[in-house]
Amino acid sequence: MRIGILTGGGDCPGLNAVIRAVVRKAAVHGHEVVGIRDGWRGALSGDVMPLDVAAVRGILPRGGTILGTTGLPPTVVRDNLKAITGVLSANGIDALVAIGGEGTLAGAEILAAAGVRVVGVPKTIDNDLEGTDVTFGFDTAVNVATEAIDRLHTTAESHHRILVVEVMGRNTGWIALHSGVAGGANGILIPERPFLLDDVTGWVESRFASSYAPVLVVSERAVPADEDLMEQYSVTDPFGSRYIPGVGQWLANALQLMSGHDARTTVLGHVQRGGTPSAFDRDLATRFGLHAVDALLEGDWGQMVALQGTRIVRVPLATAVGTLKTVPDSRYDEVSILFG
Repeated sequence: MRIGILTGGGDCPGLNAVIRAVVRKAAVHGHEVVGIRDGWRGALSGDVMPLDVAAVRGILPRGGTILGTTGLPPTVVRDNLKAITGVLSANGIDALVAIGGEGTLAGAEILAAAGVRVVGVPKTIDNDLEGTDVTFGFDTAVNVATEAIDRLHTTAESHHRILVVEVMGRNTGWIALHSGVAGGANGILIPERPFLLDDVTGWVESRFASSYAPVLVVSERAVPADEDLMEQYSVTDPFGSRYIPGVGQWLANALQLMSGHDARTTVLGHVQRGGTPSAFDRDLATRFGLHAVDALLEGDWGQMVALQGTRIVRVPLATAVGTLKTVPDSRYDEVSILFG
């Protein structure tokens, strides 16, 4: 069997670990692996490269992806189905491993419905894919954010300032929740729970009243509950989601006006998804790669490998792309008692 492998969407710590595991396990069973460069773009243009054990030696601890990646939407796959299947056929690719988030896996589902032998591997630092308890890359992102929050506490105390830390997460607040709890944040704002500025100001004042300075963690798509503020400051993305661009800085400005205390913002941005993957992410990504090959060899097409508890299982690709896995109210409520 000749196995193709591609990575799509944003780069993520652990991608190379998956690639390495697929290549090494395929080699053990006498199968060949071909890398498709730059995700669906390479699948359209036929930009491929051979991958053998020598080619993946030493990539386990490297961030990013040796194959390159693009964030093309699944409509590209749907609209160019014949071209993509033609490229796979022309390169003798019998089956495909697609590594990515919701968009990439939605494209894989389209291919599976068209009869392509494809297995998905979930990848996103946002941890927002259904069907799997955790995605690789998430642990690394949380660790990076937590270390930043730890460091910012001392700066906040030294200058008696409000410090707002904006983290990634798109439309879900998993990174904010986990890093905020781990870093001892005095407030955590997530997209799933629109916030009241008066409440946040109360957390700030409570912290200063106890002779400490507050550190707040805000997810990049957290929004105020006040519809007037949303009307004034929000924009709408191509998918219909409303958000405030640069919400961390917007919040810092608002809190400074309302509380009278100096406020500063740190936007962690892409540093959260770059660099060396954590030990957990290396292990999980490796397990995903090994089990993806098992699914291919067993002819279990149209599936995604997933972590449930401590076991790697398979779920239909449709499970991963139907809805986002959001932070439930119960998770937020259990830690909100720590705010302020």
